Amino acid sequence: MRIPATDPQTEAPARRDAARARLSRLGFTLPKPLGSKGAYASTRAEGGQLWVSGHTGRGPDGLRLTGVVGDDVSLEQAQQDARHAAVNLLAAIDGSPHLPHGLGSVDAVLHLRVYVRAATDFGGHPSVADGASTLLAEVLGERGVHARTAVGVASLPGGAPVELEAVLTFTA
Repeated sequence: MRIPATDPQTEAPARRDAARARLSRLGFTLPKPLGSKGAYASTRAEGGQLWVSGHTGRGPDGLRLTGVVGDDVSLEQAQQDARHAAVNLLAAIDGSPHLPHGLGSVDAVLHLRVYVRAATDFGGHPSVADGASTLLAEVLGERGVHARTAVGVASLPGGAPVELEAVLTFTA
């Protein structure tokens, strides 16, 4: 018996719908992609990879949270902010002009870089990053599991406590 090959034209829209449904079950709505705040593109594609610029947890009215993790922002607040930033990252991916089926075109999130605006004695960067990593895996399944770097920084745009950037592969 011959097993038919999957058809990307029918599989990708179903994967996109499934990812959006999982996001909804987690209590999030995929927002309109947030535009860049400078002279750069939110996404850039090359050779089957999509590079996604930094995204914070900002909403339509600005940042939901500002401050320094370990000082005036708790670990739990930072994890939640990382989840909001991951939703914004997913919105940029879904709205990228390079991906014909948005989230359904994603083959794999290769790498996530997490910047944490942290107090000098804070050491929980990986725990903050887990907020974003967990959400990506919950929404994209195995395609959302990635390699990762979490680093502490002195400042982030607008005073945000967390910023994410990602590299992924996709099928056009």
